[in-house]
Amino acid sequence: MELDPVLIARWQFGITTVYHYWMVPLTLGLGPILVFMQWRWLRTGNELFLRMTKFWGKIYVINFIMGVATGLVQEFQFGLAWSEYSRFVGDVFGAPLAMEGLLAFFFESIYLGMWIFGWKRLNKHVHLYALASAVVASMLSAFFIIVANSWMQHPVGVELIDGRAVMNDVWAVLTNNTALAAYAHAIFGALSVAAGVIVGVSFYHLWRRRHDGIDTVDAQGRVVVGEAPEIAGRDKLDHRVWLKSLRIAGVVSIAAFIGLVGTGDGLGKLMYEQQPLKMASAEGACHTGTSFSVLSVGSLGSKDCEDIVPILEIPGVLSFLAKGDFTTDVPGINELLPVYEELYGTNLPDDPMYGDRAGEEIEYLPIVEVTYWGFRIMIGFGGVATFAAVLALWLTRKGTVPKSKLLMQAAVASIALSFIANSSGWVFTEMGRQPFVVVPNPEALDGVFMFTAAAISPGVSTGELLFSLISFTVLYGVLLLVELFLMRNYVRGGVASAMPELAHRDDDTDEDASGEDSTDETGRTKTARKTSEDDVLDFAF
Repeated sequence: MELDPVLIARWQFGITTVYHYWMVPLTLGLGPILVFMQWRWLRTGNELFLRMTKFWGKIYVINFIMGVATGLVQEFQFGLAWSEYSRFVGDVFGAPLAMEGLLAFFFESIYLGMWIFGWKRLNKHVHLYALASAVVASMLSAFFIIVANSWMQHPVGVELIDGRAVMNDVWAVLTNNTALAAYAHAIFGALSVAAGVIVGVSFYHLWRRRHDGIDTVDAQGRVVVGEAPEIAGRDKLDHRVWLKSLRIAGVVSIAAFIGLVGTGDGLGKLMYEQQPLKMASAEGACHTGTSFSVLSVGSLGSKDCEDIVPILEIPGVLSFLAKGDFTTDVPGINELLPVYEELYGTNLPDDPMYGDRAGEEIEYLPIVEVTYWGFRIMIGFGGVATFAAVLALWLTRKGTVPKSKLLMQAAVASIALSFIANSSGWVFTEMGRQPFVVVPNPEALDGVFMFTAAAISPGVSTGELLFSLISFTVLYGVLLLVELFLMRNYVRGGVASAMPELAHRDDDTDEDASGEDSTDETGRTKTARKTSEDDVLDFAF
């Protein structure tokens, strides 16, 4: 069977983008929390907040570096695999991508460098300003990228000249209602990811202190904080670092979920207006109606819409998502497909830009399995992640966590929930607009749209695309292992991994030439203990 170069190119961009986006929300969400922690240290002088800033700051830096390494590939792909697409949207994308690269990313890198190397070199206020500036720049960077992506979902501020979309209103592009709603949704999603990471890691360290016998509980179940001088950084303040971090992140998680619900509702209403077929496919709704499908079974394939059988539906909810009431009928797949075919044709144009695909039948319905389950995974996993944060807040109400190893494993595993929800949301958004790479604006801009089949570079062969797909997948797989290795080892080390000065320094406790553990005058082993629970992180990092 001959491989389709469009499919290969889409897989390549999809794999690299999804992987890159695992880094983005953690950077965006952790930044504001980090600024708050350092600001509190500046205001109070409390070492608690200094330790929190240093530990979570190192996770921020590791993640940022890996995000840069994986993100640079994205823009190169526009010219290599998607040159026709770049030609069509270049006049529009030039402005936001230039702003992202020159204004946002460069400032972000410069200020983050000042923050990384400015400890004890810069004035404390200037040092905090550097971090805050880097975080603001990262927010701007994300905004300009989302502006570009949202224009593909809802083109505005352009006119069609000689087959190209030419910008005539940059303000309309920057204030695109789809972009504003998607940006707010993405920021709340990022805060949810960061909060999930902080809660999971903090829960693990509180449990580890319990397991090592450092912290105990009294008859009422309240924590009795202890110390382990032989383990670097495991003092009483260490307990407060993890408890305070968890509680801050728990509150952020709840606030982020509320924000996600509100902005998600706004995006749903825009989707109904701008991409009604995406709305219908997300519901597996073959016919017009008002009910939201909680669960449908059967063949969700595009050719077998009639085989979809709703098992559990909630009347009126789909109408509320689309129009804000409980009675408006939402068009189904069977009613929408003839409309799309009448507006945009039933077959690809007989144009050289389509190559061998010219004249092929256009399949307007996206892969319903992806949109249907992607939408539900996004909502479901996001809700479970917030529940996990609320549960963690409840379990730590007496100052520590239960000693249950299973519960700790669940807390660590919960770190993945928000990542999965974010990734599913983006996959749903991008896959749901097929077969368009630039979706038609149903209100205006006649002719300003582009089929994905026309966007690929005509001079790139199937073999070249396949080679680059395999190469990028292998390379990104290696980078993933590197990041997980760095994160796992760093998290295991606790605060001492970010503050080596916390380590107990005593010349009499050094290891001898044979490499055996040395002892002090009391005979106690001074080498920091390794506990079997370190292996628990293996499945999460």
